[in-house]
Amino acid sequence: MHRFVAVFTAAFVAAFPASDALAQNRDVAGARDYPGIGRFSGSVITGYQTKDFDAVRLQAAAFKDGQPTDARTLEGRVTRIAYRTGPGPSILEVSRNFENQLGKAGFETLLACNADDCGGIPFSEKIDALPIPAMWIDGFDYRYFAGHKRDGNADIYATVITSKNNDDIYAQLVVAVVGALENKMIDAAAMAKGLGEKGHIAIYGIYFDTDKAVIKPESAPTLAEMAKLLGGQPALNVFIVGHTDNQGSFEHNMTLSRQRADAVAAALATTYKIPRGRMKTAGLGFLAPVGSNATDEGRALNRRVELVQP
Repeated sequence: MHRFVAVFTAAFVAAFPASDALAQNRDVAGARDYPGIGRFSGSVITGYQTKDFDAVRLQAAAFKDGQPTDARTLEGRVTRIAYRTGPGPSILEVSRNFENQLGKAGFETLLACNADDCGGIPFSEKIDALPIPAMWIDGFDYRYFAGHKRDGNADIYATVITSKNNDDIYAQLVVAVVGALENKMIDAAAMAKGLGEKGHIAIYGIYFDTDKAVIKPESAPTLAEMAKLLGGQPALNVFIVGHTDNQGSFEHNMTLSRQRADAVAAALATTYKIPRGRMKTAGLGFLAPVGSNATDEGRALNRRVELVQP
């Protein structure tokens, strides 16, 4: 399968228009190197993802008879960065540079192997990789590294998968800082405290499909807490204000943010019997960011609903 992917790439890349080809010579928007690790000279970042809490697969030993022998699932803050390097260096050269840099940063090797020693195609299919075209893995030709270090009370793991597509070398660095899930659920008491101290509070437990104003079912616990707040304080009137990130036009986001605020008010009135007159709605689009819209994390912070006390 991976060999087919590698052959398919030539036709896929040839289909890109000139503007896309130029974009491939720059880092993807919002991307940056991992602090203290950096990149191989001449590389560009083709894929970038960071999550406050996520799960990632790591292989700490080679496969035996096509099956894992020490597979680990790590949970915590996960950063994934994919790089492309032009023709010239070998897979080994790029990988060794990352391995040496990780060693200098304090990581001890758990596993370092080439395709055949790792376990061939079955091993490559279990690698946690960003999707094509950010990252390409040829199941017949790759190198894998996994390392670990202890930093204070934190366990930190790093993996590097390096492979080749046509004459370009692709490498993906994954760093996982193992940690517990932070409780970001805001209950009625926290909402009341935020309104009392600051006059507003951001609500992140209301979920919508991309570009839509239909509330998803998993929003129910947060809506229930909002209803508990309003039901427990009959004299409290609020503004419900929708906020978006900067993806799309100004006009579209202004409309979408207002529609989402309206949807929240409607749900509270219909399902929880909160008088509609106690809730005014507004939409500010991306005019009041709390994070940078140049990064995934910032955009996630900006997509929110806020309660505001008049």
